[in-house]
Amino acid sequence: MAKDRAQALALLVADVFELAGTLRRSGDALAARVDQSQARWQVLSVLSEGEWTVPQVARRLGISRQAVQRIVDVLAEQGLVRIVDNPAHRRSALVALTRAGRSTLGHITDSSHAWRARIAARFSTGELESARATLRKLLEHARDAPPDDD
Repeated sequence: MAKDRAQALALLVADVFELAGTLRRSGDALAARVDQSQARWQVLSVLSEGEWTVPQVARRLGISRQAVQRIVDVLAEQGLVRIVDNPAHRRSALVALTRAGRSTLGHITDSSHAWRARIAARFSTGELESARATLRKLLEHARDAPPDDD
């Protein structure tokens, strides 16, 4: 029985990875409408919550600090974010959205609403809530049980 559960989990993980790839490609297509990428969209979205350091954004998104720094550099060149002094840490500046950054994020988010609505229409609210609850539970347990150093 444990083997069956482990196999079911392996198949679920494979499906989650496939879904993540599909969502990234769809995100790239949506963001491309305003000359952005899915990765830049994610960073803009995090920054919409306030000023963050690059390491904080990286931890939130689960990607490297270097990757976030490259994205922030591009967004700063485009005038979508600004770098401000961090009174709490002289060597780790804060990154904040500009008005243009908020506008760009708004355009991407607005176009994503219609796309999500088309997909959501194929499911009941209960199905989506159940799927989310299962994924959240899986995430919680995966965080609590990192792989062994075999």
